[in-house]
Amino acid sequence: MGSLCLVLVLLHISWSLSSVPSPSPHLCLPDQKAALLQFKNSNFPSKSCWFKLDSDSWNNSIDCCSWQGVKCNKETGNVIGLDLSHSCVDADLSVINTLVHLHSLQWLDLSSNELFGSLLENTSSSLFRFHALRRLDLAYNEVDGAMSPELFSQLVSLTHLNLSSNWIDGLIPNQISLLSSLVSLDLSHNYYSLSFESQGFDMLARNLTRLRTLVLDSVDMSDVSLTSFLNLSSSLEHLSLGDCRLHGEFPTLLFRLPNLKHIDLSGNENLTGYLPNTSWSSGLELLNLSYCGFRGSIPASFGSLTRLVSVDLSGNWFEGQIPDVFGNLGKLTSLRFSSCNLSGPLPITLFNLAQITALDLSDNQLEGPLPNHVSKLQLLKELVLSSNAISGGVPSWLFTLPSLLVLDLGYNKLAGPMDRIQMPISVEHVDLSSNQFDGPIPDSVFDLVNLTSLHLSSNNLSGVVNSDMLSKLPSLEVLDLSNNSLLSLSTSGDDANHSFPRLTTVSFSSCNVRQFPSFFRTSSLVVLDLSNNMISGGISKWEAEGWEALSVLNLSYNSLTTLEQLPGGSLTILDLRSNMLEGPILSTCQNLQFPEWLTVFLIAKNKLTGSVPSSICNLSSLTILDLSKNSLSGTIPACLGNFSSSIKFMDLQTNNFYGKIPDSFENNDLSHLFLNDNQLEGLVPPSLANSTSLQVLNLGNNKLTDRFPHRFASLPSLQVLILRSNRFCGSLPDSIESTNFSALRIIDLSGNEFSGTLPIKFFRNLRAMTVVPKESRPLYPTTYIFGGIGYDVEYYQTSVNVTTKRLELELIKTADIFVSMDLSNNRFCGEIPEEAGQLVSLHMLNFSHNNFTGPIPASFENLVELESLDLSSNKLSGRIPSQLTKLTFLAVLNLSRNDLVGTIPHGNQFDTFDNDSYSGNLGLCGLPLSKQCNNHGELEPPAPSVAEHEGSEMPFFWKGAMMGYGSGMVLGLSIGYIVFKTGKPWWFVRMVERDLRFKFVNCIRRNKPRRN
Repeated sequence: MGSLCLVLVLLHISWSLSSVPSPSPHLCLPDQKAALLQFKNSNFPSKSCWFKLDSDSWNNSIDCCSWQGVKCNKETGNVIGLDLSHSCVDADLSVINTLVHLHSLQWLDLSSNELFGSLLENTSSSLFRFHALRRLDLAYNEVDGAMSPELFSQLVSLTHLNLSSNWIDGLIPNQISLLSSLVSLDLSHNYYSLSFESQGFDMLARNLTRLRTLVLDSVDMSDVSLTSFLNLSSSLEHLSLGDCRLHGEFPTLLFRLPNLKHIDLSGNENLTGYLPNTSWSSGLELLNLSYCGFRGSIPASFGSLTRLVSVDLSGNWFEGQIPDVFGNLGKLTSLRFSSCNLSGPLPITLFNLAQITALDLSDNQLEGPLPNHVSKLQLLKELVLSSNAISGGVPSWLFTLPSLLVLDLGYNKLAGPMDRIQMPISVEHVDLSSNQFDGPIPDSVFDLVNLTSLHLSSNNLSGVVNSDMLSKLPSLEVLDLSNNSLLSLSTSGDDANHSFPRLTTVSFSSCNVRQFPSFFRTSSLVVLDLSNNMISGGISKWEAEGWEALSVLNLSYNSLTTLEQLPGGSLTILDLRSNMLEGPILSTCQNLQFPEWLTVFLIAKNKLTGSVPSSICNLSSLTILDLSKNSLSGTIPACLGNFSSSIKFMDLQTNNFYGKIPDSFENNDLSHLFLNDNQLEGLVPPSLANSTSLQVLNLGNNKLTDRFPHRFASLPSLQVLILRSNRFCGSLPDSIESTNFSALRIIDLSGNEFSGTLPIKFFRNLRAMTVVPKESRPLYPTTYIFGGIGYDVEYYQTSVNVTTKRLELELIKTADIFVSMDLSNNRFCGEIPEEAGQLVSLHMLNFSHNNFTGPIPASFENLVELESLDLSSNKLSGRIPSQLTKLTFLAVLNLSRNDLVGTIPHGNQFDTFDNDSYSGNLGLCGLPLSKQCNNHGELEPPAPSVAEHEGSEMPFFWKGAMMGYGSGMVLGLSIGYIVFKTGKPWWFVRMVERDLRFKFVNCIRRNKPRRN
């Protein structure tokens, strides 16, 4: 009975409780609903703008806590979270003012919208009210301006702050260190306008003790001390500092932070350091040090990092071999070691990584064959081993990888015929260029229906490629078969029946093509390169029809004589160099209609005659014009100085132009101007000073008559100045002392009539010559980019002639690193300034055929890069400085025809020079000359040829004649005659000798004819 009563009591209690209504949750507060509706109505006028957010759910009849993107506190009804990311908010940041009643807001996500405005001006009255805000995400908007220090003073509760991918600029306020509760901070990718100062970052590193994620990519941290990173929290998991302009040696201890999982230091090219040999953070998952300056070897301790998923060490200065330890890293999906200077055998265990999807070991010195058998790599999508020394054949397993999309084995030593390829149908990109494959292209290559690009250039392939083969590749976009001299294109009649709807780029350069192909006309071809073939005659009007999309056409280095019509009506790059085109430009291309948007026009090295038509100035979009090395004549059209606002490169050299250079240069983008080797006269046009971007100016080998053009002092970028073989005269003006000449690296004033002494400040201000460059600074970039397509041409590699090593050399690719000064064949006088020895990057120095006096400066010992030194045909005196033997690169030395004396130095390069280097210096002695030196290092006087007899006057007569040997036979015989006839004592004869020698030498100098 007791049990029954207990059950009845429990049932009663249960029924009583169930009958009591449960307390309802708090509804969205009215003021907060109103704030949200106001925000919606003022910023989302179009329903089409709501990509992710359902605007219909935001209406007054529904509790706002159930609206999409809104999160409320279940107890109080306060809105605590608002997620409006990717919602197409297009408004000023002042829109946040409409949310001020959401006083309990803890997280606000407005990322990936189109918010704009300044964090300093527009949000200070609104954001500051959200004291409870913990998460703020404004990433991927258009927020600009500087950060307000008060922003961080008020929002001290923030744990997550993301302001990435905006336009915020200026210095990051030190007050950011007040956000001591921050767990995640992302200020990345504000387009290099945001910067940290050293003290501000050091305070942040010390105060943010809870920080786990720090992302500062593209923030300028060049002022930050790397030791500050040692103060970062030990709880740090994610550190991303890509492209931050860091410099110095990165602390190795950072790689040992106990919780570190992700570290990205990529793109800091001046950041050096070494990888730790032991004690890595055991949880490391991602390591990206690409394109920094890390050195040393890759440690074997990588084998212990079993959680690694992605490693990128590309573009560093490592050395040695890849340790064979990566085969144990079963979670590794991406491994990139390109451009690391690594050598040794290719580690075979890398091909056992079952999870790997990307393997890039390109641009190293790895050698040996690929493994014979591989059973894994089932997930591999990208295999890049180009630019190594991998040898042997291509193993069959390489073409059975089921997921492979990219195969790049270019620039290796793979050889043999290309066997039948059983490649997976998925492959899209194949590059086997620059190897040693021979024989025909296997038919199986043309069965790869998903192939988008095929690169087989620079091999020894043979056979004929016809339209039937290519029509099997419906997805093909890029085809490069260039530099296969035995490979040709079919021009059968059936070619017109095929179309190539996606083909955009075809390169058949340096093959065995004899006719202009017609079967690409039905494609969407944009780039066609048929250069360096055997196409002769002309292109008929029928062959030129079609090609509507063609933009780049390279027919250079063929044997074309006429062009009835050019293919395509949308050309932007036209290269007709090195053909046999004759006659005037327009008659050569009879129906040539230059499109207004033509950007590059190259027709150098042909047989063109006549004048340049003024209609060429209608090409207002022209960037590069090369008419050099023809037989064009007449005057240069006046409009060429200002016809195109975009012109950068103009080459008219080696023609027969005459008259004056037009004084119409108004273009500030012109960087290269070549007018040399013509018959131009008159003055250098003053308007050239308007081309402030000018880097290379060559006016050599003309008939210009002018003083040194002092206006060039206003050309701060001028690197090459050549005025050789003209009629310039006068002294170098004071303007040449301007620091605006500090970029000069090649200066050639030879073969003119310049005179006077050399200004000392001239040498002090040639700053580009006073520092040995660490790396090449290209003057002539070789790739022209148009519409995202890289077109590799040589038009920027126009030659610069210099005289060095007794030869006139044509510098092409080396002109960007060669440093020289040639002042020869002028009338400069006085001593060579010691300051010339400060030009330590000089490769060639030529002061010959002037009137320089005094000693050779001992400071020349500093010219450690010097390869050629010519000081011949001057009046230099004194000894040859022994310090010059330190110039270990010196290959040519010419000190002939001066007044040098003493012993010729020996050692290093000086032991290789012959008599010609010193001839015409009567006071020099020692090897390689036959004249011996005495114990004092002076010329040994010659022994008498006739024995003297006491009391005899005749032997003394011949002695007197020999005394005059240094002044010539005439002077010597005159002295001997005086002795014989007068019988004067020896001291009188010596006095007469000095007087006659002085008068004789001055007579010779006064009557010496001037050089032209």
